Amino acid sequence: MTSRASRRLLLVLAVSAALGLALAARGGDFTFGPRIALVPLSGEIKESDAFVERLETLARDDRIKAVVLRIDSPGGAVGPSQEMYTAVRALSQSKPVIASLGSVAASGGYYVACAADIVVANPGTLTGSVGVIIPVIDVAGLLDKLGVKAEMLTAGKRKAMGSSFRALSAEERTIFQSMLDDIQEQFLDAVTETRKLTPAQLSDVRTARIYTGEQAMKIGLVDEMGGLEDAVRIAAERAGIKGEPRVQRIEVDDRPWWWALVAESRVASGNLLGGIASLLGSSREPQLRLPLALDGARAELP
Repeated sequence: MTSRASRRLLLVLAVSAALGLALAARGGDFTFGPRIALVPLSGEIKESDAFVERLETLARDDRIKAVVLRIDSPGGAVGPSQEMYTAVRALSQSKPVIASLGSVAASGGYYVACAADIVVANPGTLTGSVGVIIPVIDVAGLLDKLGVKAEMLTAGKRKAMGSSFRALSAEERTIFQSMLDDIQEQFLDAVTETRKLTPAQLSDVRTARIYTGEQAMKIGLVDEMGGLEDAVRIAAERAGIKGEPRVQRIEVDDRPWWWALVAESRVASGNLLGGIASLLGSSREPQLRLPLALDGARAELP
C-alpha cells in the first residue's frame, strides 16, 4: 500500500470514528431537524438524578422543540418525585411539555405529571391518589413466638421511632401523622398551583382517592383523553412542527438491568427484616409512601 493510500485509509477511519462518536452522543439518532423528545418514566420512583439530568440536557438542545413524558408509575419516594416535578416545571418554561399517562400514573407519578403543560390520559388510566402513607410493620409478636429478643440502643429519644421491633406509642403516631399531613399539603399545593382547582375539586382530591382517566378529567386533574400518539400530536401542534414529527426516545437510565437488583436489594445486603419490609411496602398500589426500615425512615410517594 502506498503512503497516499495509507493516508486516505487513516482519514476514512478517523472520519468514521468521529461520526460514530457523534452518533453515540446523540443517543443513536443521526437525523436532523426539529423533533419531539419522548421521555419514559416507568415503575416505582426511587431516585431522580438521571431523570433531572436528561431534562436539563433537553432544555439546552435546540433541536428538541417539545417533550412528551410517558408516565406509567404508581409513585415512589417523596423527595425524588418533588425534584422531578421541579425539573418538569423548569423545562416547561423553555418548551412545551406534555404528560401522557399510561396504565397507572398516580401519587408520585401524578406529582410529576401535573407539572406538565397538558396532561393526556386514557379513559381507563388509574391516576390521582394525592396522599401519603407510612407502612409500619410490627414484628414484636412474631419474634416472641420464635423466642427472639430484639434490643436497640439509641442516642436520641426519637431515634428508634417506627422500629419494627415494637408498636408505635400514641405520641409517635401523632408525630408521624403530622409528617404525613405536612407532605400531603405540599403535594396539594403543587397540584393546586398547576391545575387551578376549585375548592370543591380540591376537597375531593384531598381524600387521596384514585380516579379513572375520565373521572380525573371531570375533576380537573387531566386535560384531554388520548394515548401516546395523541400526546405527540399535541406536542407537535404546540411546538409549531408541520407534518409528521420526528420522535426521539430518550432513555433515562442506561444502567444494565441487574444493577438495580445488586444496588437496591436489602435482602442481599444482609438486612433481612429491612428487605421484607421493603418487599411488603413496594406494591403496585398507587400511593405516596413513607416506608420505614431498620436504617431509618424515608418519605416516599408510590
